[in-house]
Amino acid sequence: MHVDAEIVAGVTKATAGLVVLLGRSYDGSVISEVAEGAANVKGLVYVAAFAPEAGETALGLIGRFPGSTLPGGANDLDIQQKLFPAQFAADVPAAQARLMAAGQLPVMDAVLSEPSAQPAWKHMPSWFVYGDADRNIPPAAMHFMAQLIERADAVPHSPSGASIAHGLPDRSASIP
Repeated sequence: MHVDAEIVAGVTKATAGLVVLLGRSYDGSVISEVAEGAANVKGLVYVAAFAPEAGETALGLIGRFPGSTLPGGANDLDIQQKLFPAQFAADVPAAQARLMAAGQLPVMDAVLSEPSAQPAWKHMPSWFVYGDADRNIPPAAMHFMAQLIERADAVPHSPSGASIAHGLPDRSASIP
């Protein structure tokens, strides 16, 4: 996570003007770290994403709340292509879900085990949107993180899962 945050931070710092960072899933942990101390970042948007407290890990949050059906224990984690539509993309058309399955990139479990740094959402405008049928990050975990951010608009959208940005793009784009 920290390596990804360094890469995104480099792009963010090189961007002229104000920036709002959006993170989906694991990227929520990344944007939290990038925004801390970045003068041009003015807001954070979490879309079915992790928004950990300092010292928390993505895997720790998944394990703390019931509801995830992701496999564990491997070095590279991905979703089997035949299971991908139900696991990740239940709210998008089947053809699009198959394309998403074919194009997915694995994430290393070590990255999901890295403790989060001080979260920027504590002092920066932030929004949180998630689906109530997510099978990757448990909805209870996202509700918990949304409550930490204390945003009134951090409510679940139903029915939607992990691919809320694809399945319900109008709701995801309606964040103020």
